Amino acid sequence: MTTALLSAFVKGFALSAGLIIAIGAQNMFVLRQGLKREHVLPIVLFCAAADAVLIVAGVSGLGSMLAVVPGLSLALGLGGAAFLSWYGASALRRAAHPSALTVDRQASISLGAAIAGTAAFTFLNPHVYIDTVMLMGAVGASLPPTERLPFMAGAVMASFAWFASLGFGARFLAPLFSRPGAWRILDLAIGVMMLTLAASLARGALTN
Repeated sequence: MTTALLSAFVKGFALSAGLIIAIGAQNMFVLRQGLKREHVLPIVLFCAAADAVLIVAGVSGLGSMLAVVPGLSLALGLGGAAFLSWYGASALRRAAHPSALTVDRQASISLGAAIAGTAAFTFLNPHVYIDTVMLMGAVGASLPPTERLPFMAGAVMASFAWFASLGFGARFLAPLFSRPGAWRILDLAIGVMMLTLAASLARGALTN
């Protein structure tokens, strides 16, 4: 690999990692499923594949199209706020019932429900389009054509590495979350964060 191609790969990896590694709704969902050890691989693969599609679309020019469709931003903002409000309220209800919080007694969800939830957290979040399609798309599209592929490869690899670490690494926290109190704290944190994000998304969608 030439220096220019390696540089593009590292640039894509670093930019993707910087944008993805943050405590957000999607990451909290992956973490919780990882703690439950439930459908972790499909969820990790879905998150990484979704990022890959959005990054490629952004570098290919979709970002410029989204920038001139203000109605799409409004719809995504309000839809995302509604979904986060529902999930936040669900987390607070779980936190209010300690008997449902131990690892072995966590209510299981089907693979379809897990993927549907992952899709909602991914595609109903306007920030994912800003990060992957618009921001990464703008950076990638500014590179010479020969450097765009390694840039995208680096970005996708960072995404997969992060979600795999989050999903499969969560099991090492299992001893901590074997206590109902730890699940209560996690669900309280998830609930508050989701409702806060929902309010922020709704406010941003209505004021922009």
